[in-house]
Amino acid sequence: MTVALTARAGAGRRESAARLAVLGAALLALLVLAVTDLVTGPSGLSLGKVTEALLAGPDGFDRAAATILWQLRMPQTLTGVLVGASLGISGLVMQTILANPLASPYTLGFSAAAGFGAALGIMFGGLLPLAIWIVVPASAFAMTLLACGLVYAVARFRGASAEVLVLAGIATLFFFQSLQSLLQFLAAPEVLQQIVFWLFGSLLKASWTSVQAITLIMAVAVPVLARDVWSLTALRLGEANAASLGLDIERLRRRSFVLVALLTAGAVSFTGTIGFIGLIAPHVARRMVGEDHRFALPLAAIMGAVLLVAASVIGKILSPGAVIPVGIITAVAGVPMLLAVILRDGGRP
Repeated sequence: MTVALTARAGAGRRESAARLAVLGAALLALLVLAVTDLVTGPSGLSLGKVTEALLAGPDGFDRAAATILWQLRMPQTLTGVLVGASLGISGLVMQTILANPLASPYTLGFSAAAGFGAALGIMFGGLLPLAIWIVVPASAFAMTLLACGLVYAVARFRGASAEVLVLAGIATLFFFQSLQSLLQFLAAPEVLQQIVFWLFGSLLKASWTSVQAITLIMAVAVPVLARDVWSLTALRLGEANAASLGLDIERLRRRSFVLVALLTAGAVSFTGTIGFIGLIAPHVARRMVGEDHRFALPLAAIMGAVLLVAASVIGKILSPGAVIPVGIITAVAGVPMLLAVILRDGGRP
């Protein structure tokens, strides 16, 4: 008996070590991609110039290189990392609490709500005594939280089961997409161009303000989700098994849903609509480290960041003069990746 327990404990330690190695490899890949993202771009700075400007700081001798790196590229890269991590975490938590492999902030309407809010801000922000760069993300943030409240209100009215939450989210998606279309139809040509560009999803709108705002939101939401890793792992065993362990499923689902809405709102408010990251990253994470959310949650964050930063690099390489928005890259690349997940997993949640 003692030998069997010792062997099982040894196997568990080896499995944990292997998962930690996967996390380390993913972090290294993210670091390489982030450096590549800093080096690539329309200005054509070399790796040596970037390194020199990075070591010299924002007040370096080469003012042009310092400005390009610290005021343009660095905020964009860091925003890409934070947004990708937020969407990866959000997708994993949503797929867990809803037991649905297709659940994500994009498919449940949160991103569409943010798009509608941004369109409202672009069209009518000039009527407010605030700068447009404040109005647009604030409006997108507010509409995302409104969509969360709408979905949950419908679910509460019909009984907050996973199935009802999914159906309410799909209804919210189509509702806000139709409102987006209405605003685009009513908008003047120059305003319509701004709305469409925002809906593409781009890191070009990133700034140190977006980095600070998203970091603050993650600092609030991620520790709470990290505290629930055991509960989320238990929920993956099924609601009946989780309830038998004493888990308050309804309370966990409600808390997680609000935190996911907060993360999604912070992510898409500054970058626009970015699809498939929150859908693909959780599947990749679970395939690499399994269902244990102690490892799946951080890996989903890292893989979300990897996918988004990689999309940024690809967009710069394909079109050096006019960078392709990351939302277009993730949408094009996300379709075959999603099909691969469906074919490999056979539709299992």
